[in-house]
Amino acid sequence: MISHSHRPEAGRRYARVLSIAGSDSGGGAGIQADLKTLSALGCYGMTAITAITAQNTCGVTGIHGVPPEMLKAQIDAVVQDIGVDAVKIGMLHSPEVVEIVAQAIRSYRLPHVVLDPVMVATSGDRLIAEETVGVLVSELFPLAEVITPNLDEAGWLLKRQVSGVEMLETAALDLVSLGANAALLKGGHLPGDLVVDVLAVRGSQALHRLQSPRIATHNGHGTGCTLSSAIAAHLALGLPLQQAVEQARSYILGAIAAGADVVTGQGHGPLNHGYAPVAQRVL
Repeated sequence: MISHSHRPEAGRRYARVLSIAGSDSGGGAGIQADLKTLSALGCYGMTAITAITAQNTCGVTGIHGVPPEMLKAQIDAVVQDIGVDAVKIGMLHSPEVVEIVAQAIRSYRLPHVVLDPVMVATSGDRLIAEETVGVLVSELFPLAEVITPNLDEAGWLLKRQVSGVEMLETAALDLVSLGANAALLKGGHLPGDLVVDVLAVRGSQALHRLQSPRIATHNGHGTGCTLSSAIAAHLALGLPLQQAVEQARSYILGAIAAGADVVTGQGHGPLNHGYAPVAQRVL
């Protein structure tokens, strides 16, 4: 029997990651993907749900936003009791929600913020109101340690199409110029046998180019959510940004490969998030 009056010795704790994002009823993206990823990488995952979606591998059929005051209450409850070592931010569907999150980051001085500017689902369904984009850039870009847009999201943010590998580096630098401290521009939507991503960091002239062979699969639902939460996990565990990105990318490539030929649903299936779990780490 466990005695609830017993307190563990001071100083031992898990690496704590808060995911502020939408819920995916299909389990492949959003909050659900984040929790699976954080557990697989040995972190303690917590959530503040911004919206409830009705979706599956074929698409999104409904979005219900959580009231801003309830979102704030979720963040307050987690931060004031458990604490946070890193934050992953996903779907923020309205300007009011963006402002709640930005205010919480500033007031609590939350560290290692990874912002995935989720705008369009894998199925092509739009997940964000157009007026939210400007608020996202002005309020959250300066607070994030890194933003992780894909090509479609970068196109929305930069108001131009990014359509070739040769355009990735300039686009990554331009994303940083919008106010981000660093930008990981994901080139997975480009054709070719290689997947190329570019990491640009404010104040550094060097661009980090990451590339790997493309894995043939229809199971790409939730890749962006998974990558951003994996980066947050490695930041919470103490890695510097470039190494956190490299380790997160290695994890997601393994998760894609492990689930490449698994059939889940009739559309874009999920990754195999638990393909190589590690024991939960105590700091």
